[in-house]
Amino acid sequence: MATPTPQKPHRRMRGFEPASGLLRERIRTAGEARGFAVSRLLTHWAEVVGADLAARTRPVKVGYGKGGFGATLTLLTHGASAPMVQMELPRIREKVNACYGYNAISKVLITQTAPMGFAEGQAQFGPAPKPAPKEPDPAIRQEAEKTAKVVRDDGLRAALELLAQNVLSRNANRADIKKG
Repeated sequence: MATPTPQKPHRRMRGFEPASGLLRERIRTAGEARGFAVSRLLTHWAEVVGADLAARTRPVKVGYGKGGFGATLTLLTHGASAPMVQMELPRIREKVNACYGYNAISKVLITQTAPMGFAEGQAQFGPAPKPAPKEPDPAIRQEAEKTAKVVRDDGLRAALELLAQNVLSRNANRADIKKG
């Protein structure tokens, strides 16, 4: 009697998938919750309106009227950019309608916000500013030059002088602390 060969579990062999394929459904449901029937408007905003307008604006919501036609697109922009965006509204509407494929958007509203939104308004932490380097004591500088004068290479001699100045300055500071 022959023993059955164990079967390997079934695996999908599709290789790498683009991230857009993995997230397509989630983006669509999130977009539809905010009124975006075409998720391309959210995901490819810079391609739809151009890089200059995309840098100053962000689509927030599409509100549909009672009949379903003549929707209103709401854009978020900084207060300082609002007048420039206001002048571009007809062009924005044309480009968005071209994305939809028909005259879906009849009105574009602008919502102004501060230069930093709520999420970005937190304190920014960075490295502390470096203090300006102090000029070493002339005696320490002279000692460092004397130590490095045997080196012929200019770059190496300068680096060795700097190292000697740092070591001698640190030793001098330690001696001052012990005295005090």
